[in-house]
Amino acid sequence: MGYDATGAEIHGFLYSGGSFTPIDVPGATVTAAYGINASGQIVGDYYVNPPVTHGFLDSGGSFTPIDVPGVSTTQAFGINAGGQIVGRYFDTAVAHGFLYSGGSFTPIDGPGATYTQAFGINASGQIVGTYFDATGGHGFLNSGGSFTPINVPGATYTYAYGINASGQIVGYL
Repeated sequence: MGYDATGAEIHGFLYSGGSFTPIDVPGATVTAAYGINASGQIVGDYYVNPPVTHGFLDSGGSFTPIDVPGVSTTQAFGINAGGQIVGRYFDTAVAHGFLYSGGSFTPIDGPGATYTQAFGINASGQIVGTYFDATGGHGFLNSGGSFTPINVPGATYTYAYGINASGQIVGYL
């Protein structure tokens, strides 16, 4: 994302073949792009009137809102080849991760978590992200409904952001 010449708005972008294409949800004052799949589908978030933030799916310039029903903030961070989308939403003061697949939202929460966010998803549907509980911040792998914490030895926090087809996970601490 970046500011326009006046510094007033934030825009998403696609960089491909040496050129930049702006990504702006029509009517939005802020658009941020976070994830792209091999088909070129892009996910991110936007807002028109803060503090309501909407997720979006951009398929060839056609924008579809991705909003968890009944909440004011939804952010889409990752998309796989099958079009499954992961992200986070806020329910009062608590953040939950989500999987959006086949038109339905499935919440993702770490055990005892007060804050969970899903960042990446591979073609097999394995999801990675981060959650916070009373002991600190942890990465996670959600594979077929099985939730596995990821903690780098000696680290205070572990953040898991991406996963590839081989199940390799990247992040930072």
